Amino acid sequence: MNLLRRKFDEVLRSLLPVVVLVMLLSLTLVKADEQTIANFLLGALLLLVGLGIFLLGVDLAMIPIGTHMATEVATSKSIWRIALLAFLMGLLVTVAEPDLQILGAQVEAASGGAISGRMMVFLVSVGVGFLITLGTIRLLSGKMSYAMFMALAYAGILILSIFVSEEFLAISFDSSGATTGALTTPFILALSAGLSKVKGGKSTEEDSFGMVGVMSAGPMYALMLMSIITGQKKIVGFPAATKTLSAIELFPHELLNAVIALAPLCAMFFFLNFIHFKAPKREIMGIIKGIIYTIFGLALFLTGVNSGFMDMGKLIGARIAGNYLWLLPGVGLMLGAIVVLMEPAVIVLGHQIEEVTGGRIPLNMIRLTLSIGVALAIGCSMLRIMIPSVKLWYFLLPGFLLGVILSFQADPVFVGIAYDAGGVASGPMTATFVLAFAQGAAMQIPTANVMVDGFGVIAMVAMAPVLSIMILGAIFRHKEATVPEKTRQPLPASAHLAGKIQDYDCVIAILEKGLADEAVALARETGARGATILNGRGSGGQHMHLFSFEVQKEKEVVFWLVDARITDKMAQHIHDSLDLGSQGSGTVFILPSGAIGLDAPVTIGQSPRHMSAERETES
Repeated sequence: MNLLRRKFDEVLRSLLPVVVLVMLLSLTLVKADEQTIANFLLGALLLLVGLGIFLLGVDLAMIPIGTHMATEVATSKSIWRIALLAFLMGLLVTVAEPDLQILGAQVEAASGGAISGRMMVFLVSVGVGFLITLGTIRLLSGKMSYAMFMALAYAGILILSIFVSEEFLAISFDSSGATTGALTTPFILALSAGLSKVKGGKSTEEDSFGMVGVMSAGPMYALMLMSIITGQKKIVGFPAATKTLSAIELFPHELLNAVIALAPLCAMFFFLNFIHFKAPKREIMGIIKGIIYTIFGLALFLTGVNSGFMDMGKLIGARIAGNYLWLLPGVGLMLGAIVVLMEPAVIVLGHQIEEVTGGRIPLNMIRLTLSIGVALAIGCSMLRIMIPSVKLWYFLLPGFLLGVILSFQADPVFVGIAYDAGGVASGPMTATFVLAFAQGAAMQIPTANVMVDGFGVIAMVAMAPVLSIMILGAIFRHKEATVPEKTRQPLPASAHLAGKIQDYDCVIAILEKGLADEAVALARETGARGATILNGRGSGGQHMHLFSFEVQKEKEVVFWLVDARITDKMAQHIHDSLDLGSQGSGTVFILPSGAIGLDAPVTIGQSPRHMSAERETES
């Protein structure tokens, strides 16, 4: 129950600012009728309940399924078996992604049926499966850096984009952003985390990220190649007038769609479990329970979206574009800012980056950077709708090209996180309300083309975090490059005991990131001199989670070898000054020198290496 409450809190924090903004606009500038407002509020309520239950189901079922699948893939001996399993996982989980289903329905409606929504979802899923296969082989083989892999992937996209029309360019990039949604993102993160854990090695941390970025390239390849192979350059069709059905009428239809979407992935898991996994009965019952939550939540979510929530977005976009055109970019800026600022996944991502950088890139800076980036992305999308001469590729192609260039300058961990972050920003609010808002504006402005200008906003939003975090990563790496030269200063050997034989103890402090320097200074106050500082993860403290993927806080471990007569005083001084008794703040303890292999007394003057150590700073 507590987990479900947390999921509702997460969704509410994202949804509430949008609802407040919509109500202000609908009661002032837009003047929506009572029925439209009532349908919107009911849709928002169903979206809240449905998405909360859906996310709970993802945690209970999809994450464990992804972890089991990752183990199966990583332990397979045959490259063909690895490729087949990776492809099927990418294909089957993407087919069930709600954001992609919404985009497919929007494309079908906007094109008047010229493009089938289901066919588009299937093609996109095939593209994702293919890229997941390549990404899995790259990760397990370790023969190519992630930055180089993504550079080659986007180079291919750049070449293909030359041969496709503006309509297909917009839809292709939007499908990329919609693919990384509430279902696929945690599932693929669990997959990449499992693969990197089984693979092991020094690059485990950076291998845990980036697979979501890999999968986002798949839809662009699939739809662009379809356009080139079939020779379809233009999308000929007219927006179809659709009647908004009530929630009661929609729910059975959406429930059936949810069952059909999730059935293949679930069937694949239970088949592999029967012949290979042999998961405990208790775990299987938990997964079955999670699958039921996922199906029911997905049906409620899609019912809420299609029973009035998206209609309000279209109405507001059309009314503002028709009566207050000059306000359109400003409303886009506000939408972008509040969607990102209140997104719980962005907050967790910020904590994650804060931990990776040891607090040198604080959470508020990350939130502000992403908020500005996404706000500008949506604002520029509105300008593109207003001004016919401004094209989508003016923003996307240079933006992703800059991101690829920066990927070779940023810290490797940042590169994977940056590409993954596109799925954080282009979440349910973007795929539903923001997309509908853009389409409503495009339908109202005479010079705008719904198929060209009504799409592309999801892609713009997905690009903003990639650029933002790449820039932060490049700045961080540049600053880190100058730190070692300043900090690699040997601490002097102890001189006041030189030549005397003494018994020594080892004092060890395990501290939160950033406290090591203060601990060394406190130790010096009691007579200690040298220290060795190590950085690491996995010490079992409080953890942050990004879509249920565990990222442990970084710790600093400080070692001293000091005169046994001062160890008690020194340890107590460090403990009291740093308040190490509080939960999760760290600990300090003493070991006899024999516990670390020093069975005989140490002559300080003859073995100064035991009393001084060069400090190594790791990021």
